[in-house]
Amino acid sequence: ELEGTYPLPEAQLDRFFMQVDVEYPDLEAERQIMIHTTGVSEAAPAQVMDAATLIAAQKLIRQVPVGESVAEAILSIVRAGRPESSDIDEVQKHVSWGPGPRASQALMLGVRARAVIEGRLAPSIDDILALAHPILRHRMALTFSARAEGVTLEHVIDRMCERVA
Repeated sequence: ELEGTYPLPEAQLDRFFMQVDVEYPDLEAERQIMIHTTGVSEAAPAQVMDAATLIAAQKLIRQVPVGESVAEAILSIVRAGRPESSDIDEVQKHVSWGPGPRASQALMLGVRARAVIEGRLAPSIDDILALAHPILRHRMALTFSARAEGVTLEHVIDRMCERVA
């Protein structure tokens, strides 16, 4: 499956906003995918917004106010994932490298966007908890021994999130 490919270095992984794990489609969805992508006709893309609207949305997200408690919670979670400075035993023992400053930036933008999408004027701790896994999981790595013991990044990130939950 991965023959001829190489894993991205951690510095390049960090540039992705989040890692979204996509499940296999159900039977009917897979049937539709198969039928619509293997026929003669090609599906025409539909524009959902123009460039100016996209830029305006990006500017709007950056203007959403974030309370000090939410900003501090973001920093607390991200910094707790760094093995050299974390006070969480699992992080110190099982994480070989943790999230850098881009993780804090991504969480800040993510919680703002989630608040807007859900029709709220400001993000909350719940937004942080909802986005912590997809924003952090590709910005951290487990040690070999942790993987051998069956430790998962999901568990480690859960422990990091407990400090603000």
